[in-house]
Amino acid sequence: MTIHKEGFGIIAVFFIAIAVIDAILFFTIGSGLLFDIFFAVSITFFLLVVSFFRVPKRTPVVGDNLIIAPADGKVVVIEETEESEYFKDRRLQVSIFMSPLNVHINWYPVQGLIKYFRHHSGLFLKAWLPKSSSENERTTIVIEKDKNITILMRQIAGAVARRIVSYSVEGEKVEQCQQEGFIKFGSRVDLYLPLGTKIDVKLNQKVTGSQTIIGRFSD
Repeated sequence: MTIHKEGFGIIAVFFIAIAVIDAILFFTIGSGLLFDIFFAVSITFFLLVVSFFRVPKRTPVVGDNLIIAPADGKVVVIEETEESEYFKDRRLQVSIFMSPLNVHINWYPVQGLIKYFRHHSGLFLKAWLPKSSSENERTTIVIEKDKNITILMRQIAGAVARRIVSYSVEGEKVEQCQQEGFIKFGSRVDLYLPLGTKIDVKLNQKVTGSQTIIGRFSD
């Protein structure tokens, strides 16, 4: 299994902490059922942390007219709404909630030019709540696909997630399904698409980042 670079430091810290605790317990209470149980639990927890930073082997799905899922997870919002930070008009919002068990890499849903990037400090409300889009810690990335199509992608930290990593740089050209960043331990990604975009997914549908077609731009 390949491990994402964002996990190296955290995995090392967890490994050292678990090793120290297990050693202290062993020399305190000795071997026995209680130690065996704690040791098994600690190993299981460590493997879950390692699994969180896994990098799946995938062949990206690409297409000039397609919007590809920017994250693994479940679709929790499909609605027309007002986007107040950048567009300041009505957009079609599609939101994907990532549980701690999902792969937490984020991908660009389209190719294009990064026109706008901002990181906003904020709260750590549960990521599936509607107000998390405007009140939680988050990043906003605006991608100009061409002169007629511009979309907004927003990474949102959740109650468990405490760090958002984004590789976006204003003025940089990016490719569809290129890695955009990583959100650590539970989170959400919102897409704000032009009205009239054909949506191919449904509420509560599970989607796979860089694989599932979210929708298609209208001709």
